[in-house]
Amino acid sequence: MKATGFISLWTLVSLPCGPLASPAEREDVVKHAIKLHRGKGAGITQRKQWVLESCRKLSGLLRQKNIVLNKLKNAIRAVEKDAGLSDEEKLFQVHTFEIFQKELNESENSVFQAIHGLQRALQGDYKDVVNMKESSRQRLEALREAAIKEEMEYVELLAAEKHQVEALKNMQHQNKSLSMLDEILEDVRKAADRLEEEIEEHAFDDNKSVRGVNFEAVLRVEEDEANSKRNASKREVEDDLGLSMLIDSQNNQYILTKPRDSTIPRADHHFIKDIVTIGMLSLPCGWLCTTIGLPTMFGYIICGVLLGPSGLNSIKSIVQVETLGEFGVFFTLFLVGLEFSPERLRKVWKISLQGPCYMTVLMIAFGLLWGHLLQIRPTQSVFISTCLSLSSTPLVSRFLAGSVRGDKEGDIDYSSVLLGMLVMQDVQLGLFIAVMPTLIQAGVSTYSSIFKEILRILILIGQILFSLAAVFLLCLVIKTYLIGPYYRKLHTESKGNKEILILGITAFTFLMLTITELLDVSMELGCFLAGALISSQGHMVTEEIMCCIEPIRDFLAIIFFASIGLHVFPTFVIYELTVLLFLTLSVVIMKFVLAVLVLSLILPKTSQYIKWIVSAGLAQVSEFSFVLGSRARRAGIISREVYLLILSVTTLSLLLAPALWRAAIMKCVPRPERRSST
Repeated sequence: MKATGFISLWTLVSLPCGPLASPAEREDVVKHAIKLHRGKGAGITQRKQWVLESCRKLSGLLRQKNIVLNKLKNAIRAVEKDAGLSDEEKLFQVHTFEIFQKELNESENSVFQAIHGLQRALQGDYKDVVNMKESSRQRLEALREAAIKEEMEYVELLAAEKHQVEALKNMQHQNKSLSMLDEILEDVRKAADRLEEEIEEHAFDDNKSVRGVNFEAVLRVEEDEANSKRNASKREVEDDLGLSMLIDSQNNQYILTKPRDSTIPRADHHFIKDIVTIGMLSLPCGWLCTTIGLPTMFGYIICGVLLGPSGLNSIKSIVQVETLGEFGVFFTLFLVGLEFSPERLRKVWKISLQGPCYMTVLMIAFGLLWGHLLQIRPTQSVFISTCLSLSSTPLVSRFLAGSVRGDKEGDIDYSSVLLGMLVMQDVQLGLFIAVMPTLIQAGVSTYSSIFKEILRILILIGQILFSLAAVFLLCLVIKTYLIGPYYRKLHTESKGNKEILILGITAFTFLMLTITELLDVSMELGCFLAGALISSQGHMVTEEIMCCIEPIRDFLAIIFFASIGLHVFPTFVIYELTVLLFLTLSVVIMKFVLAVLVLSLILPKTSQYIKWIVSAGLAQVSEFSFVLGSRARRAGIISREVYLLILSVTTLSLLLAPALWRAAIMKCVPRPERRSST
């Protein structure tokens, strides 16, 4: 009895709610169903009568739909047999009939989907949030599929309209004689149509059934409302060009990457405005930092802060700006590799090799110890420790500009030691970026057996060693057989024209970048190795290439540091200033003490005095921690809070670096050398 009442209830509510029922009728049906469910409605006779009438209406609609479908089939056959119609007219009429058939079938499916949805809802438990969430998800999927079908139907209607226009044109052409110009234009039109059909990619149809593809509801936003008058005159053009912005339910913003019609050139004017704004504001910010004695890179970071989400929020294409800034990282590491001169560092190669390795091991050991005490995952502890162990090569290079390279015969020069250790840290940076995918996989434990887990880690380490061995073997082959003839050919072809030289060096850098990426090693290491291979051709070659590449590097580095500023939040620093100052001072003091300890063990007794200057140069945190932190944040190695702490500690340590360097120079360097060092 209960089952009969339940079926009657959902039948009463759902049957008359088809696409032809009016809103008032649907409201009456719902009220009537509620009254019947509560036992306050009319009698059984009236209820049966109402059900019969509703069923009669639905069955009548279904019979009428079948009759119309049969008529459409007969009409399609008649059109196909009509010899008086042209092919374009037949295609248009048949296409129109098929679209109407689809509309009828989809309307019928919508009715039965609504019935099944109501049945599923009535069978569910209103106290079960998980069940309601699943029902909501299913309804959302159904709505998305319906929206996709409606979109496809709209596109088909546009195609039918196009066929109709072509049919009318053919009729007009048959009724009048065409001039020579009209015939030429008609041939051009047909050729253009064929071109569009050939280059058009059916990306939507090809990818909608691919596994992992989800249908999402998005908002299409036109230009700002303040420019509505100007936009009104451009709206039709904008609709065709697809230059508007899409926003999904997660507040992610999307712009056009590839248009449907590739014959029309397009430009992302938001990205152009962003680059222009960064370029203009970076100049006064850089001047200001130079005036107060800070490196110009802080000015570029301040520029990003002012224009980013924590400032004016005027940068619209944040992802595009960051992508362009990545090329600043590539060319910076290329020039670091270009300065990697084994001849220059041969005197201090043992110190340069041992010092950074010992410091990194000690930092990781301290990190694991503190991580164990604070119950932090080992993967996260290793990452944070390695990230904080790196020092800023561009910053210290500015400090060393114009410094004296040695005191007296036989002494070890502090600038050579410092530069050698920084270059070795840059090599470690490339290796660490190469190891990051393995670190990500190591953080995901999928095995319950300790033996299997250890075996998996050993396999990953073996893959890394194999990839690195393949990369260095390839570098040896290139250095021995290829790089010399390649550069001589470039030098010969580029006499009086630097374009060939710049393009050739850039292409070689991108080639090494691609090779290391294919071997599952970082792209940054490929850029560094490209510079190191070219530096093997001699000092004159290095100087010539550096003069050509440095301006490109400087401009892209401005974009890179500005993109870093987009993720620096002064309000966060102000809120947590006490904690951040404590962490920054702890990191700076720890790095300084560890550097003094390591250098005391590996420096000769006659050069022990330089350990204070070298330690002061290594006490800050490298700006590449921004790069490592962002990648680790995306990969899930570290949390959002840890990422913000790394950003803030790195920024504050870089701000403290000039003062610490000046203090070390004042204490340890004789007065004549001090003038040239500062």
